[in-house]
Amino acid sequence: MKKELEGKTAIITGAGRLRGIGRATAVALAKLGANIVVTGTGKSPETFPQDEKDVGWRDIESTAEQVRDEGSLAKTVITDITKESEVKFLINSTLETFGSLDILINNAAAPYGEDRVPIGEIENEIFKKVINTKVYGSFLCSKYAATAMIDQKLGGRIINLSSSAGKEGSARMGAYNAANFAIEGFSQALAKELAINKITVNSVCPGMTETSRLDPLGRGALWKSKAENIPMGRVGTDEEVADLIAFLSTDKARFITGQAININGGSVTSR
Repeated sequence: MKKELEGKTAIITGAGRLRGIGRATAVALAKLGANIVVTGTGKSPETFPQDEKDVGWRDIESTAEQVRDEGSLAKTVITDITKESEVKFLINSTLETFGSLDILINNAAAPYGEDRVPIGEIENEIFKKVINTKVYGSFLCSKYAATAMIDQKLGGRIINLSSSAGKEGSARMGAYNAANFAIEGFSQALAKELAINKITVNSVCPGMTETSRLDPLGRGALWKSKAENIPMGRVGTDEEVADLIAFLSTDKARFITGQAININGGSVTSR
């Protein structure tokens, strides 16, 4: 039986971590038959989380290997999505390799931590980095991906990763809130603009999710207290978020666009 995304090609940014929404999404789309272009910034292995070092993880190459294990084709492209020339290369190389671009998942984000300080203490360059990676990077990728999709005249899907922090502001989260609020507004505007081209645009808004991004929180009392504030009594998993993204990538979601969809275990705030 033909898989739902067979013959489709997806780009997923920020997909190099073992415990991450990008990797999980790459695998989820591969299971549906999509060809996957995996991007990351090419981090040094010295910076990898300990669990990745323990298993010999190889960043985006390991994600691509998991995609191939599902029977799909995979291509890796080291990309700084804040640089226009590199984004153009990413889009063009995808088209040259697979002949089309049907799905874009804007998942890349700046590392957690350095921005989570009072507004008077945050370094200007850190604030810029959070905004540039999340907002400007998603803009560049969407700009050139949408152009390719329009030229193909086959429709498409653009899915932007936001957060519950795109719905409510919190202390010490000014940069992250600003970036995610912007992503949701950008997604709504783009959805209205591209609807005539049968390109849907949605943002996915996870609550607290078990990924390596949250390692700075530890796994002690703070982690437990946050989990207890979630009605379902636990944090989410990267696979659960990936399943939602996979659904939005299929034809079953063809009439869903311009939405900011929560996946947070019933939480009503971003805290």
